[in-house]
Amino acid sequence: MSAKKLVSIVTPCFNEEGNIDELISRVRDVFKSLPDYDYEHIFADNCSKDGTVDKIKEYAKEDPRIKLIVNLRNYGPLRSDLHAKYQMSGDVCIGLVSDLQDPPEMIPEFLEKWEEGYKVVLAQKAKTHDNIIMLACRRLYYKIIKAFADVPVFEQVTGFGLYDKEVIREIEKLEEPEPSIRHLVAELGYETYFIKYEQPKRKRGKSSYNFFSYLDYALSSLVNTSRVPLRITTYLGIVFSFVSFVFAIIYLIMKLVNWNNFNAGMAPVLIGMFFIGGVVLIFLGIIGEYIGEILKRVEKRPLVIEKERVNFDKE
Repeated sequence: MSAKKLVSIVTPCFNEEGNIDELISRVRDVFKSLPDYDYEHIFADNCSKDGTVDKIKEYAKEDPRIKLIVNLRNYGPLRSDLHAKYQMSGDVCIGLVSDLQDPPEMIPEFLEKWEEGYKVVLAQKAKTHDNIIMLACRRLYYKIIKAFADVPVFEQVTGFGLYDKEVIREIEKLEEPEPSIRHLVAELGYETYFIKYEQPKRKRGKSSYNFFSYLDYALSSLVNTSRVPLRITTYLGIVFSFVSFVFAIIYLIMKLVNWNNFNAGMAPVLIGMFFIGGVVLIFLGIIGEYIGEILKRVEKRPLVIEKERVNFDKE
């Protein structure tokens, strides 16, 4: 009889005390129907302020499959999540958030496609319960990213899905300081299968993401997937320089032709100064984003620093 294949479930969490019971219960129920698989459930806690850590520890005492990494501080969901994925022991990894908006009941579908040979299987939102403003912002985000990105863009995916251990190890070699796993998978080029689903509403608690968190992620995504903004700044710089030169020649000719009566005044000069100043600030901001990303890579800081681990010595 062949040994069971091990599935590593990875769940980042921050102040999710109210969702832990249901999440663990639903994952257990799913694997009761999968006799050919065993699993470990790795929780990566981002320094929660509620009882999330204590609750997970209670489960870990009774079940060695429940594992916990507690971070020294909140490093953000992307870094915490990918660091936990690097600690996987399984043949395959499944990312599953703690707010219950990723249905664990889709795990059998992921595994079925994995057995067919797909290294990456991602859940793709066909319907969501986000408000109108969020939906509009998300559509705009995808349009911009698709227009500029140098790699394929996976629309309406959050990272919820399955990743073969080979994929995780290849991503680990990249040593990304601010990793977004869906962009990294696209960069590597693994064939990906998408399964559509309806994302349920969040049942309990409140998301730690706000407008500025999403904006920061959008800017980081653009910088990490495209060099087009840098090229645009170069092209626009050339265009503005040329236009300014042409206007300068025109004004000079008009002044020479009508020396005594031509008086442009200060208005065109001031308008031009403010316009060029605004453009320069935008360009500096774009360049600054790229320099910031370069700095993160040069510093080579760890994704997270762990405060403690639970059940990793019971393998």
